[in-house]
Amino acid sequence: MFNATIKALPVTRSLIASSCVLLAVACSTGGSDSSTGVAATPAPSASEMGEPVQTVEPAAAPAPTAGSNEGSPVGAELAQPAEESNAPGAPPESDVPVAGTADTPIPTPGCGSTAGAASGRFSIDVGGAEREYILALPDDYDAERPYRLVFTWHPGGGSAQGTANTFYGLRQNADGSAIFVSPEGIDEGWANTDGRDIAFLDAMLDRFRAELCYDETRVFSTGFSYGGMMSFAIGCGRADIFRAIAPMSGALFSGCADGEAGIAMLAFHGVSDTVVDISAGVRARDVIVERNGCEADAPAVDDSGCSSFQGCSEGRPVTWCEFDGGHTPAPQSGARIWDFFAQF
Repeated sequence: MFNATIKALPVTRSLIASSCVLLAVACSTGGSDSSTGVAATPAPSASEMGEPVQTVEPAAAPAPTAGSNEGSPVGAELAQPAEESNAPGAPPESDVPVAGTADTPIPTPGCGSTAGAASGRFSIDVGGAEREYILALPDDYDAERPYRLVFTWHPGGGSAQGTANTFYGLRQNADGSAIFVSPEGIDEGWANTDGRDIAFLDAMLDRFRAELCYDETRVFSTGFSYGGMMSFAIGCGRADIFRAIAPMSGALFSGCADGEAGIAMLAFHGVSDTVVDISAGVRARDVIVERNGCEADAPAVDDSGCSSFQGCSEGRPVTWCEFDGGHTPAPQSGARIWDFFAQF
């Protein structure tokens, strides 16, 4: 449990300056890319997983330590979008079931596939650009079992490998019940210019649906800093596919597509954050609050010391956790995020 100070902050607080530098702070225990780097591989076709460059078997790790670094800090420029900026592109038409509408798991077409799924670093073509991600399957992966699917997005200045070292502490709590994905950003971030990172997400989902076995109604996203911003972009533009998001120190800088669909959310933000001001986090939070039909003026404090909004649409809770700290993951956020995802 952490010492949290809860406030219902107005949306009208000033946003942070037009650009800032994100530190490469991650929910890890100090894993460095230099010691676990993986070479790139030619992009396989979208219909084939291909051979992984190197099998990645992230070991279980202690819960994330606030203030720990992902390798060496690297500056990453973060441009603030215009006040009403949206991530380009509406959700593509799809036969994917709407997230959270089923009482029982809905297996992907990939369930039962004999494609030989494996953990590792993979490449995928996205509109002519080669993008990479790290996939971690449960040690005893069963191609007939529909697992949860969890995306973990690295912070600005971070990397897929740095985040895959611990997956923000979620994998150790999942106990083999989830597939984890750690994508690689462009220029060590998630600016989502012209919707390129959402397109990357869509390409991964298309591949995973065809070749992996997971529950299409239980897809989740989390990330710290720029990774939290990517999670907010997913909450805005892909709520029909994702069941819940858990942004940490996030904002709307990766865009927020127009829409009305709600999504379950647990979010964290330090009250002393000087990199991503908490007012930017509150603005992003309030977008989800509105879409979920919550009573914005009547938050309540639950037993864990976080603000849980009332009146939200069924199955779309919104919980906001402020804590005494700066630009760092909240203490024990990994275990709490997993518990939040696991309820669905």
